[in-house]
Amino acid sequence: MRQSLFIIPILLITLLWCSCRKDFQYDTSSGNLEFSKDTVYLDTVFTNIGSSTYSLKVYNRSNSDIQIPSLRLAQGNNSSYRLNVDGVAGKEFENVPLMAKDSLFIFIETTFDISALNQNEFLYTDAILFDEGPKQQEVQLVTLIKDAIFLYPAENADGTKETLLLGIDEEGNEIRIEGFLLTDEQLSFSNEKPYVIYGYAAVASEKTLNIAAGSRVHFHKDSGILMGEGASLNVNGTLSMDTLLLENEVIFEGDRLEPEFSEVPGQWGTIWLAPGSTNNTINHLTIRNASVGLLVEGNSGLNPPKLSISNSQIYNSLSINIWSRSSSINGENLVLGNAGNGSLVCENGGVYSFLHSTIANYWSNGFRSGAALQISNYNEATGVSGQDLSASFINCIVDGNTFLELSLMSDQANSFDFSFTNCLIKFKDTNNQFDTNPLYDFTNTTYYNNIFLNENTDFLNTAKNDFRLGNSSSAIGKADPGTAFLVPIDILGTDRTSEPDIGAFEFIAGGQN
Repeated sequence: MRQSLFIIPILLITLLWCSCRKDFQYDTSSGNLEFSKDTVYLDTVFTNIGSSTYSLKVYNRSNSDIQIPSLRLAQGNNSSYRLNVDGVAGKEFENVPLMAKDSLFIFIETTFDISALNQNEFLYTDAILFDEGPKQQEVQLVTLIKDAIFLYPAENADGTKETLLLGIDEEGNEIRIEGFLLTDEQLSFSNEKPYVIYGYAAVASEKTLNIAAGSRVHFHKDSGILMGEGASLNVNGTLSMDTLLLENEVIFEGDRLEPEFSEVPGQWGTIWLAPGSTNNTINHLTIRNASVGLLVEGNSGLNPPKLSISNSQIYNSLSINIWSRSSSINGENLVLGNAGNGSLVCENGGVYSFLHSTIANYWSNGFRSGAALQISNYNEATGVSGQDLSASFINCIVDGNTFLELSLMSDQANSFDFSFTNCLIKFKDTNNQFDTNPLYDFTNTTYYNNIFLNENTDFLNTAKNDFRLGNSSSAIGKADPGTAFLVPIDILGTDRTSEPDIGAFEFIAGGQN
């Protein structure tokens, strides 16, 4: 026993001494490193905007502990790439240890200023060099840098950002958001360079923001466009020949260009047509990944309507694609796709007309509480009485991945006039909870004419917001021909005057891809 007590302290001392040794023996790297990839592609970024962080894994497959004599960027300290090697930031490293059968992580970022090159796009490259001379190995770095026009609030003397006054709350306090007024020189967006907006870009009274065909507008987090009293928005997209490139479409989306952000909802705020804005027209516009695609408020009695929108798609909004409050909208050839609540919400009354529109919500990013189409003449959240409502839907699809995709709510204090003609509607009242509600009496021709209830839409790919019609769609050939002549071309430019289909898309036999 005494002998054991004597041996234990000696073992502890030996272990402690070994753990403190700093003189491990390393072999010099022999040029046999292996890598998780031979080229690191950093996805497209805007000039002077930092990229996401990308990783490279370096493997030592040998049975020996090795030391990499040098690990550096080929352009050295002049490189616009930045490295982090196992937790240490820099651009040049010496004697990097790598144990046998082990690996190390290298994290890579870049920020590049393209302004001096007089180019709208520039492919920027460099390389990570491991060792030198005959044993040197390398991994290429590649990223596309885009030039852009940046619009943002000014910075005040105290370091705060410029703000816009929205109104006064019940306690007399100002309501403000970070934003700025566009100058006259900034009111015509072109397709020469993309635009990147920080905060809310507002348009002054009696001014019009014109956006040319092919324009690309990117919004930073919590940013958007605000059309105030007397201001107008004019989006002038045109039909594109390439359905993937959409060269003539106007596109509103977030400012993160990496593929992993392409379908992330809620990356930016909204296009806000505030009370008092007038004569807003939109043609061939795609809005994606907003919090609310279009927020349309007030002016329900306008003629022409507050908003005329055609040949446009809005999808992947965190909340609602089009949210209208006591307003007026004429829409045709619209696709209002997946959203966290409703695809189209018209509340507090208003005047609405939708022709050949596809309103379909197959949201899969979590629980969805709202129907694809929601219509009311009051504010459900507050219960406050709203205004009279008039809504007409002809040759439209109302569909989604829940049983009840149509919600109608009337306070009976205001008129509630609506009609659906030659529409395909999903409303599966499996619990018979709406049997006695006259608003859902689909045999009442005051509200419903030639309705196709709970039939197969057969969309091509609802997860990707592709609501073109498949071979088995019940929407094929069932549209009202007279209305089809009012909108003779579908959203993709296909003629619909012969045996027209319900919704924004005409079915093309054998022509889908």
